[in-house]
Amino acid sequence: MASTLDARALLQLIWLASPALPVGGFSYSEGLEAAVEWAGVNSEQAATAWLVDQMHLSLAPGDLAVVAQAIGAWAGGDGERVRALNTWVHTTRESAEFLLQTQQMGRSFLEWLKLHHEDAAACFEDLPASYPIAFAFAAARSGADVQAGCLAFAFGWAENMIAAAVKAVPLGQSAGQRMLARLAREIPAAVEDALARTDDTRQAFSPMLAILSARHESQYSRLFRS
Repeated sequence: MASTLDARALLQLIWLASPALPVGGFSYSEGLEAAVEWAGVNSEQAATAWLVDQMHLSLAPGDLAVVAQAIGAWAGGDGERVRALNTWVHTTRESAEFLLQTQQMGRSFLEWLKLHHEDAAACFEDLPASYPIAFAFAAARSGADVQAGCLAFAFGWAENMIAAAVKAVPLGQSAGQRMLARLAREIPAAVEDALARTDDTRQAFSPMLAILSARHESQYSRLFRS
C-alpha cells in the first residue's frame, strides 16, 4: 500500500493534470486548428501523427524540459534559476498567440496557487509567470519527484490537445480515446528526453507550427484562441 505522502503526491498530480483545472487550457489548440485547415490534419490518423510529432519535436525539448528543470529549482529555492527559465519561456514563443497562451495560463494558474499555498503570491512577486513555471511550482510542492511531475504535465497537455482535435477535425469520442492511448504510450519517452535536456540542448524551434499559429490569428470561424 502506498504511503500517505505518496498518495497525496499522486492525487496532487492527478489534480494538476486534470483538464478541469481552471487555467484555460481547454481554449487553446496550439496550432492544431490551423493545421486542420492548412496542413491536411483532417482524420484520426493524421491528427494522431501530428500530435505525436508535436509532443516529441516541440513539447519535450521545450516546455517539458523547462518543467523538469524548474521543479528542481523551485524545490531547491533557486529563485534566480526560476527567473532565468521563465524568461526563456517568454522569449522563445514563436507567435503572438503562443506568447499570450503561456502568459494567460500562467496568470490563471497563479490565482489557483494562491488558494492552496499561502506563500504563492510572495514567490511570484515581480515574476510574470509562464504556464510551465507555475506548473513546476505546484509539482514541486506536491512531494512528487521530477519525473512524475513531468508525466503529469505531459498527460495534461495530451488531454487538452485531444479535446481540441475532437472538436476541430472533428472526431468522435472513441477516436479521441484511441488517440489519447497512443499519446500516453509516447509520453514516457518524451519525458526521458526532457529530463536529459540541458540549457544547451533545450530548444523551442518549430517553424511550421509557428507559421500555422501566425495564420490562425486571422483564421475564419475559429473555435480556439491559438
